[in-house]
Amino acid sequence: MFPLDRRTEFQIGGTWTDVSGDVRESEPITIERGAKSESAKAGPSKCTLKLNNRHGKFSPRNPLSPYYGLIGRNTPIRVSVKGPESYLRVEGNTSSYARTPDHNSLDITGDIDVRVEVTADWYGTASQSILGKWDSGGNRRSYLLRIINGLIILNWSVAGTATLLAQQVLPALPKRAALRATLDVNNGAGGFTARFYWAPTMDDPWVQIGDPLSATPATSIYSGTAPLEVAPILATGVTPLTGRVHRAEVRNGIGGTVVANFDARAQPEGTTGWTDTAGRTWTVGPDATVTDRQFRFHGEISAWPSRWDVSGADVWVPLEAAGIRRRLGQGQKALASTLRRRIPAFAPLAYWPCEDNDGATQAYSPIEGVAPLTVAGWRFGQDTTLAGSSALPAVEAGGSMVAPVPPPTGSSTQWSVHMVYAVDSAPGTDAEFLAWRTSGTVRRWRIIQRTGAATIEGYDGTGALLVDQGVIIGDDVFEGWQRFYFYVTETGGTVTWRLDWHNIGGAAGGIGSTYSGSTGRVTQIQTQFGASVSGLKVGHLAVLPVASTAAYTSADHGFSGESAIGRMRRLANEEAAQINLSWIDGDTAMDTERLGPQRPDKLLSLIEEAAATDGGILYEPSDRLGLVYRDRASLYNQPVRLALDYAAPGEVPPPLEPTGDDQQLRNDITVTRSGGSSARAVAETGPLSVEPPPDGVGIYDEAVTLSLATDDQPARIAGWRLHLGTWDEDRYPTITVWLHAAPHLFDEVLGMDIGDRLQISNPPPHLPPGVIDQHMLGYTEKLGLYEWPITMNCAPAGPWTVGVVEDTVLGRVDTDGTTLNGPMSASTTVANVLTETGLHRWIDSATYGSMFPFDVTVGGEVMRVTACIGTALSQTFTVTRSINGIVKAHASGTPVRLTHPMRAAL
Repeated sequence: MFPLDRRTEFQIGGTWTDVSGDVRESEPITIERGAKSESAKAGPSKCTLKLNNRHGKFSPRNPLSPYYGLIGRNTPIRVSVKGPESYLRVEGNTSSYARTPDHNSLDITGDIDVRVEVTADWYGTASQSILGKWDSGGNRRSYLLRIINGLIILNWSVAGTATLLAQQVLPALPKRAALRATLDVNNGAGGFTARFYWAPTMDDPWVQIGDPLSATPATSIYSGTAPLEVAPILATGVTPLTGRVHRAEVRNGIGGTVVANFDARAQPEGTTGWTDTAGRTWTVGPDATVTDRQFRFHGEISAWPSRWDVSGADVWVPLEAAGIRRRLGQGQKALASTLRRRIPAFAPLAYWPCEDNDGATQAYSPIEGVAPLTVAGWRFGQDTTLAGSSALPAVEAGGSMVAPVPPPTGSSTQWSVHMVYAVDSAPGTDAEFLAWRTSGTVRRWRIIQRTGAATIEGYDGTGALLVDQGVIIGDDVFEGWQRFYFYVTETGGTVTWRLDWHNIGGAAGGIGSTYSGSTGRVTQIQTQFGASVSGLKVGHLAVLPVASTAAYTSADHGFSGESAIGRMRRLANEEAAQINLSWIDGDTAMDTERLGPQRPDKLLSLIEEAAATDGGILYEPSDRLGLVYRDRASLYNQPVRLALDYAAPGEVPPPLEPTGDDQQLRNDITVTRSGGSSARAVAETGPLSVEPPPDGVGIYDEAVTLSLATDDQPARIAGWRLHLGTWDEDRYPTITVWLHAAPHLFDEVLGMDIGDRLQISNPPPHLPPGVIDQHMLGYTEKLGLYEWPITMNCAPAGPWTVGVVEDTVLGRVDTDGTTLNGPMSASTTVANVLTETGLHRWIDSATYGSMFPFDVTVGGEVMRVTACIGTALSQTFTVTRSINGIVKAHASGTPVRLTHPMRAAL
């Protein structure tokens, strides 16, 4: 392992180039990731190193440099070390795959069993193909395993053309996991059955995902000639996998003969082909790579400062690279309103957001070739109450708007007109709200409203009234923001028209009918607002070549109510050119916290807002340039990723210094919904309560405003924040591991990531007894040739251990009203306990024998209760002493508490 095989690469001219020979070996490469302390949020990753530059090789403006014109600001960089095994790195494009030719053993028509072990983004919105014998273009479809948006899907075809599928929702998975799908083509009951499984690796026991999926009739699999592919590229409409493929198997029969056994783990780095143990010959695509590199940093180099000594003989570049968060946080303009961003994506013929600033005299259009909207009686930038919009204009009674509408490309038999509006009150007399001209049978359309009624009028070219449809309307179309949606479609000379009112964020309704003729096209917006209209606000006027409301749906209320991960997913899709964002979903059966409307702001700020509301961790990954969001649920009840032993040499070198400070202490918390109500949670009693010392610690208050969807959320979140802020346990700001002294921890440490859990057993006797249990929030590592220290920034994991219904440990409810009913010596194994009147007693072993044993804490000593006698408030425990290494005498009246009580998650 040492000297450490560290590698530094720059992306030069689109190719990753190894520059390790130019990195000074005398100094370590220093990498920082995540948060620097419990109270700080994760910032940009950082990497510092020194490059030799005696020949000006790394001076971007030096024309003699071989990299002249190829390096400069934000040149990508990555740093890696040699890992324990190889894998196939696939990039998600059509040149990144592994393939073996068709073989008769792969032409399975009956029961099939496919297995893969991959490192992947399980919850991405793109459909990612993992393993398959599937050629869509050639109608050679046999079987295909893929994932999309937290689903695992098995596709198969009977004849190579039509597709069948079975799917299940994935559970919360670690980054590296094994998946398995089986298909029983004839289950003996006239149908087929598919089953899905997962495991940490393909060597571990399989856990079934969901229930078996059965349907009729029985099926079969097409025996085609397509090759078998890892990260298949011949499946159209499906993106090849992005990530790492470690292993893959195809078996003829469920648990049957292995007919393909892809295994990249033992292949040397750079291997482009091999024959597996089943006899299949694999070829690696040009953009796929067999590698054993474990990446510790991905970032960008923003500057190349050249430095030299007084002699000029020693020249170097002290390089400092940073993750994408640095660039995203600098000088980026705010994203426009959700309506302004969404509507142009639907290719409108004309669109006027009307979000112009106060002082504007016309409304511009972001659609190329569309003239501005000429207005009169308008004052822009006056109303900000529509959640999906920036400030919109106020229009005087009798104001007007007019603009031409360009023709569609080609002929069309449908179109729609949309506008959002709000008025102070319903007009008492007929008032025009929206009107436009067309080239069809109806040449002019008008929407007229008054108190209790509305009319849609359509006039032909002579001015004759062809459409005159009235409708009774309620006050709800004058309460808050509304949206008009008017569309026409033509079939066989019959035109169908409809007008709908959408109460934004609420119900919809409308009227419609038909007439004989043609739709024509919209040629002009021409509206003279009624003189009786008071307090009118309008905006986001659009003409679309289709009869659809999709351009406005949810965007009109700023996507209020979408989950934190849902918002991140949508933003990542909308801004795919700017950011590569993935997420870890700790509970796929429940949504992350629901957010309020998305207001105009910077992309990074909007993502950070979603993360702050949900309460998870937003950080930069080490294996790519991008962002990862780890949701709050993924921090609950985590498995231990790194187990350290204080007594083992090198595993926990000094300093190991607990801190019982008040950095994160909060005992009086107010949470406010942005634009809504507030809730407060206060610790009234207890050692960390607002009571002054010695009964408490005094007031440590906090007030936060969050983007929340409803007014019932602040109370829950305030309670959870109070739970975190009053957790009474020491934190360990830094825990260090010397990998050069404890190389046996290499694999476990490389598997750690931000937010993961670590424990230290056998702490020194001067510290509290029991295992030290922490979350790693960030770290600093120094990659030297002969030294590799990693210093982790940590916080207690205890408050993230939450209740699990019916769990034998985490499913038990605690009591705060039980004490010892008499003293205990240091050696007795009997404890007499008394529960206060009005509280529930402890379970007795005669009735609830299957629920024993369980642990209680008495005066800092953990005891294991193996039996309990008595069904009244006075009971007798039989206990095993010193479970946590502490044993001592206890006085009568000492509190008795569950060691692992159920705590409600947020």
